[in-house]
Formats: sequence, structure tokens, C-alpha cells
Amino acid sequence: MPQTVKVVGVGGSLRPGSTAEQALRVVLTAAERLGAEVRLIGGAELMMPLYDPSREVVAPPARRLVAELAAADGVVLATPAYHGSVSGLVKNALDHVEELRDDVRPYLSGRAVGCLAVAHGWQGAVSALAALRDVTHALRGWPTPLGAAVNTATTEFGPGGVCTDPRVQGQLETIAAQVVEFARLHTTAHAGQRAPR
Repeated sequence: MPQTVKVVGVGGSLRPGSTAEQALRVVLTAAERLGAEVRLIGGAELMMPLYDPSREVVAPPARRLVAELAAADGVVLATPAYHGSVSGLVKNALDHVEELRDDVRPYLSGRAVGCLAVAHGWQGAVSALAALRDVTHALRGWPTPLGAAVNTATTEFGPGGVCTDPRVQGQLETIAAQVVEFARLHTTAHAGQRAPR
């Protein structure tokens, strides 16, 4: 039986049922089918004070985010493209990862990170995806080989959250498979070297 790993999805927007969150849910559902334990931190759960490195993080949503990421074996990040880059909501959440600087696994070290960006057009989606991958590198995470740029001008999500474009659905499922596979390999290779959760 495959080893259970924990995959945490972070992203979306404040709009309930946003396309970014729907795409993120597709990835997490696929990861769950592969045997991962999944958590979603999205929408209103990302509403937290602007990160201030000089102050202790006390806001419950920020503390939960940091705790979930500290315990994660893999991560999936999803952002809408705002003016060609990562949304402020998602970027502020990722700024809070600074709280893991002194963790046993600092920042996102040792974690595969699936990245996806959503926009009404290719230019915004592709540039936001590149920015999200850059942030992942800066946080010492391992971006999966495949990232997804979802163009909502040509792609929608139907009832039950299934993508109307089989190619995009396949890309999102591949991201899930890559995150889960890397998480299992890394967790097995480093068994006994991590502090208990």
C-alpha cells in the first residue's frame, strides 16, 4: 500500500467558487485519489493581516496556514493573475512562510510544489505562473516539472468541478501525480530525519 502523504493546497480568491480555487480543487481531488491526505486553505481563509516580520504572527488564519505548511509533504499553489502576476492575497499568504525560516525543514524545503495560475487570456496566466514558480524557488520549494496556465477565455469548470477542457483536466491531474510521487519519494528517503508532526 502506498505511503500516505499530506498535500496542502493554498490559493484562490475572495470570490466564492473562483476559477483558481476550482482548478486547485481538481488537483487536490486527484491527489486524494492517489492516496494523499489533502487540505485546502483558500478564499476567506487567506484573509489575514499583511505580513510584518517584526511582529509575532497571532492571527488564527495565518497561524493555521503556517502550521499546515510545516506539516505538509507536498504543496499546491493557485493564483488568479492580477495585472500579470500573483494576487496580493496569495502573495501575502506566501510571505507568512517566512515564519518557517527556523523550522526543521525551513520554508518549503523538501516539498514538491505544484503551481497553477488562472487568467482571462494567456499572457496573464503564463506570467503569473512564472512568478509563482519564482516565489516557490525563493522559498526553497521544488516546483513540479509541469505547471498549469489556465485560460478562462477557453476553459471552464462544470458541475462537480470537472474541467470542460480534457487537456487542462489532464494537466491538473498530472501536477497532482507529480506532487504526490515526489512527496512519497522524499518522505521515504528521509524517514527518521524529521521531527514528529
